[in-house]
Amino acid sequence: MPTIAETTVEKIHWVFPEHAGAPGQIHGGRMMEWITEAGTLTAARLAHGNVVLGAMDDIDFLHPVKVGEIAILRAQVEYVGRTSLEVGVRVWAENVATAERSVTLNSHLVFVSVDEDARPRSVHDKIAPADAAEEALVEAARRRREQRLVRFAQKAARVSDTGSDDDIRWRFESVRPVLPEDALFGNMLFPGKMLRALDEAGGILSMRYCRGLVMTACLDAMDFYSPIFTREVVTFKAGLNHVGTSSLEIGVKVLAEKPWTGEIRHACTAFLTFVHLGPDRRPRPCPPFTPETPAERRRWDAALARRELRLERVKRLQAAIGG
Repeated sequence: MPTIAETTVEKIHWVFPEHAGAPGQIHGGRMMEWITEAGTLTAARLAHGNVVLGAMDDIDFLHPVKVGEIAILRAQVEYVGRTSLEVGVRVWAENVATAERSVTLNSHLVFVSVDEDARPRSVHDKIAPADAAEEALVEAARRRREQRLVRFAQKAARVSDTGSDDDIRWRFESVRPVLPEDALFGNMLFPGKMLRALDEAGGILSMRYCRGLVMTACLDAMDFYSPIFTREVVTFKAGLNHVGTSSLEIGVKVLAEKPWTGEIRHACTAFLTFVHLGPDRRPRPCPPFTPETPAERRRWDAALARRELRLERVKRLQAAIGG
């Protein structure tokens, strides 16, 4: 059995202007796509076959990767269940001139091993932690798994939740078809492409509200309730949840539709935090917002609870990496 270190896959990207969101730094959705690619590589290798993304734990962008820098993504399998694998992905930014590296983000992704018909199949290879540090990674993964099982208990109800809040003032909707080029395994949409489009929808609404540039700061834990297939249509419904001093939270619901039957199902919901940037690319105040309708007040209260958890999570991550 391989150790955790022996499952490591490293992907390296030079960040070009075409990868940028806010001027001079990488687009958050592009980074999410790269993270998913790296995680899929290492999970598929250990599973010896197709894997699909089932959940993504929190992504916190500690520092942006700038245009001209090198993004180094290191993915490793940290837990193996009967049909699932958890992969940890850490990203560094490297300055080419100085060779200095800094951790930009950390995330964990859960993949499900599937057969050619997209049905779960067993993962026969396991991992053998090499030392106490790797044992600690496995134990942390077990704790995250317990939290996910609680969330997944509501999966059946979530799939049928296709409604939206019309009683909110700031919202944005985009629609796109799923083409064959969007699939990696069989006819299922590669989740990395969906995450990129999801981040774009949230970013557009954020820029419209702030009347300025924004940068993705984090993505809260997200579960996939239903796969999305080629020839289907995907709708991204973004709504403003909360506005702080220089940041705002956007909720994005993703719906998958079979246009030939009219069937619509809930694929996932994400909560993203964006930071309002000035011309100098430093945080600047957001326009104030006061929730007025019942839907706005409900979203605001839920966002406040997530914000407290988010701040505590970032503190723990910074302490763990010494940043």
